[in-house]
Amino acid sequence: QVQLVESGGGSVQAGGSLIVSCAASGSIFRLNAMGWYRLAPGNQREFVATITNTGSTIYADTVQGRFTISTDNAKKTVYLQMNSLEPEDTSVYYCYAKIQHTWNRASETDYWGQGTQVTVSS
Repeated sequence: QVQLVESGGGSVQAGGSLIVSCAASGSIFRLNAMGWYRLAPGNQREFVATITNTGSTIYADTVQGRFTISTDNAKKTVYLQMNSLEPEDTSVYYCYAKIQHTWNRASETDYWGQGTQVTVSS
């Protein structure tokens, strides 16, 4: 079993900064990627950023240049540093992880955190 536990988030004024983190624990052979989504209008999940276990990153156009994703591989933790926050960034942010349970890549499974609220006021 795998757990993703998120922390951080909260409320900030526009232009401010916040950091959210997500720690993975449990039956993990290899963490292939971790990242963040957030809820968009209509309750669909919107991609924010992802980082692979080789350090490659991808960002949504809406956060490029403002958000930075990073990992501490030893702690199996992913961080999302959010700068120059805008009211449009207000959402519930969800951590996800692609976790491989054995040497077989086919054992890779997606897991999700419980979500953490980020509120940006104007």
